[in-house]
Amino acid sequence: MNKPDTKSRPFRLKVWGRNACFTRPEMKVERVSYDAMTPSAARGVLEAILWKPAIRWKVTQVDVLKPIKWESVRRNEVGSVMSPRSICIYVDDPKTRQQRAGLFLRDVAYIIHAYFEMTDKAGNEDTVVKFAEIFLRRAEKGQCFHRPYLGCREFAAEFEVFTNGKPLPEPEPINQDLGWMLYDMDYKGKEPIARFFRARLDNGRMRIDEKEVRP
Repeated sequence: MNKPDTKSRPFRLKVWGRNACFTRPEMKVERVSYDAMTPSAARGVLEAILWKPAIRWKVTQVDVLKPIKWESVRRNEVGSVMSPRSICIYVDDPKTRQQRAGLFLRDVAYIIHAYFEMTDKAGNEDTVVKFAEIFLRRAEKGQCFHRPYLGCREFAAEFEVFTNGKPLPEPEPINQDLGWMLYDMDYKGKEPIARFFRARLDNGRMRIDEKEVRP
């Protein structure tokens, strides 16, 4: 008896937006973006379209479709958190309001290459074909559980799935070493651990090999 498939075929999703900020974790105060979309941000876009405990998304490649452009912004942020004892937060209070600078990406577009795997939470009626069809149907109709965003929630993303052999747009011919980039957070232990990989753009394509990820 053949074992059921546990891994989907590859999907390709185009995402784009006015701004993006894939925040570098070493920047403690000011928000500074990586040069390209991180795997965790790409996974967040996919999960906004389809998330189920029965599947886990794996991002294998990100294509950069536009030249890397930057935009420096200074904005007001709230430096406190609401608590059950708080009545409200006064954003005009100088003690609450904090002015911070941010270095964001401008006019971005990417192709996310990814697939999903079945998890141990999958039920007897959960199959790869079932979730693949659900994802394609939702992506083609523009449906999502919440609006996908490009790193920060304020930077909403548009998306389009490529199906039926539709040709992909060519990436920008960028060859650049991006250094150590955040892959994802590992929550298996008592404390979350950041995991990184050595990122590089080869003719605009950033390939992601999970075997090369390091804590």
